[in-house]
Amino acid sequence: MSATTLRRLIVLVLIVLWEALPRAGLIAELFLPPLSKTLLAGWNEAGEFGHALAVTLYEVVISMAIACGGGILLGAIVGSLRGPRILIMPMVSSLYAVPLVILYPVFTVWLGIGSESKIAFASIYGFLPTMLATAAGIQTIDPQLLIAARSMGATPSQRLLRVIIPAAIPTVLSGLRIGGALVIVGVVVSEMLISSAGIGFLISRYRTVLDSASVFAGVLLVLLMTVMFSAGVRLIERKVAVWQTGTRAGQDADEQIARGRLQPAT
Repeated sequence: MSATTLRRLIVLVLIVLWEALPRAGLIAELFLPPLSKTLLAGWNEAGEFGHALAVTLYEVVISMAIACGGGILLGAIVGSLRGPRILIMPMVSSLYAVPLVILYPVFTVWLGIGSESKIAFASIYGFLPTMLATAAGIQTIDPQLLIAARSMGATPSQRLLRVIIPAAIPTVLSGLRIGGALVIVGVVVSEMLISSAGIGFLISRYRTVLDSASVFAGVLLVLLMTVMFSAGVRLIERKVAVWQTGTRAGQDADEQIARGRLQPAT
């Protein structure tokens, strides 16, 4: 059985259990309503959930652009320059170990309870792991690439954009996956804490009135966002996989040299 088939089978079993266990009375519906009731609740409140989803997506997109874009750019700069790397990386690593959710009340004081505080909080929440992963990826770059770029007269900005970032793409994408997921978590959590709109706000509101079906409908929407983002990152990884092992022709040639079928150029 292939891994894909096994994953699909696991998902199918979980779906069946989600529907069957509450129906059989093995789990109280207050804690886990049947999947059918959850989907029906989402359908009946489609307008409200649709508006909340639009608010959350707006905050996620802006936060992700700031967190991932800024994290990749600053991580590439810090990782490629020894002075800033020695100065900044220890501080960023220490800050990343702090539970940043304790800072959210500060953002609400500064920016209010609207989208601005959610965007600021989620941006920082996703920025740190993206920057750290990018800076770490820069350290794995073959120094010969940079030497060749310098010998060809590449400027620092050209080396950064055309050599450093492309060569670090595998690690950058790993950081992007983590940072993007944390952006979604940051937005939803901040909406649940203090907000008047968004999926997190609906989840928190329905929780207070013990409407479990609507709560899980909101959770499914968050899960859908996360799955779609992860699928998008995997698609990008497949498109740029050439940077992980070099060109396919070069990889095949290396394998043939290792097997003694070709003689390496001298």
